[in-house]
Amino acid sequence: MTHRIAAGFLPLLDSALLVTAQARGFAAAEGVDLLLLPETSWATLRDRLAVGQMQVAHMLGPLPIAGNLGLWPLPARTVVPMALGLGGNAVTVSNALWTLMAREGATPDLAPAPNGRALRAVVARRARDGWARLRFGVVHPHSGHNYELRYWLAACGLDPSRDVEIAVLPPSFMPEALVAGTLDGFCAGEPWNTAAVLRGAGRIATVKAAIWRNSPEKVLAAEATWADRNPEALDALLRALHRASLWCAEPANQAELAALLAERIGCPPDWLRPALAGEILAGPGLTTRVPDFFVPQASAATFPWKSHALWFYSQMVRWGQVVPGPEAAAAARESYRPDLWRRALRPLGVAQPAANAKVEGALDRPTPVGSTGPSLVLGPDGFFDGQRFDPDSLDAYIATQAGSSTAHEA
Repeated sequence: MTHRIAAGFLPLLDSALLVTAQARGFAAAEGVDLLLLPETSWATLRDRLAVGQMQVAHMLGPLPIAGNLGLWPLPARTVVPMALGLGGNAVTVSNALWTLMAREGATPDLAPAPNGRALRAVVARRARDGWARLRFGVVHPHSGHNYELRYWLAACGLDPSRDVEIAVLPPSFMPEALVAGTLDGFCAGEPWNTAAVLRGAGRIATVKAAIWRNSPEKVLAAEATWADRNPEALDALLRALHRASLWCAEPANQAELAALLAERIGCPPDWLRPALAGEILAGPGLTTRVPDFFVPQASAATFPWKSHALWFYSQMVRWGQVVPGPEAAAAARESYRPDLWRRALRPLGVAQPAANAKVEGALDRPTPVGSTGPSLVLGPDGFFDGQRFDPDSLDAYIATQAGSSTAHEA
């Protein structure tokens, strides 16, 4: 039996599993006729999933949660049966802003704490001199990009809602906006940070993998009714994506993967190779090793942790997007479905975490953890400011972050 599945995606590095599953035949081998539908904005992709033009989508990790909390313009119920990798984002600033940050102690090694302090000093000086606020771009209000940018700024003593302006723009528009001076910086996925550097428009200031190591980014979102009615099709797709993740994780396949993605994205393969190799081009002639910049398979990279869902929810509460409460927290928690991941991959003998949630930020090194099947190593997963998120203490965590900035400073 062949399962025909339409999958929406944005042309980004972290669409790699879907692109590979189709192009390398992993989907076909599982009996899946996978139709990939490219989009240019997350809002359009979200709406097409909501109206049934696709069954699944490559999606921002917080976006299905937002839909289940009633924050989409169209009513829709979605589930997340799989993550599509860890990491993959960066914060890029204009050359002019980087020059000012460097004068205040910013370093080219992508370290979030000193570079955040340098940005704070620039913002303070601009405010004293009566200059307009700096404008940063993110790809969607309900995105990991928005939350990690805000987290970084707040932990470094800035109020993201007052000290800077945050605007929404499709990721492929970001480098051009930097060139035009429409933005002073942006947080986006690859290859758009590298594109800005190669075009001579900006410098990468820090990366997601430094703000929160091995942290969640894109997921596979499935329309919930379709997922309920088509378990065999969903399981076949998850198995194909798992096989794709193994292929993407092999260093020997990086050149071919860059070529596959470049064709879909419409960019040179050179824009993708730094992220795939973990050799980030921070500026002209400046390469920094970030081996966990994008993780497609290791550290249970495709497992949909409920603690990831609840951290995203905590940031929605923190920044005033949702009113907290037991029902809202439950809706966020149940958006991520590790039971579906387990059902699909158990026949393959994949290492399965013993729990559905974990304390985020607790591991400072690769650590063996409880699992069924093969052994499993997780971490490091630390936040750069030393904080931890215990999903069993959700309300207490939210209380410590009440208001627009944290009570401490990195």
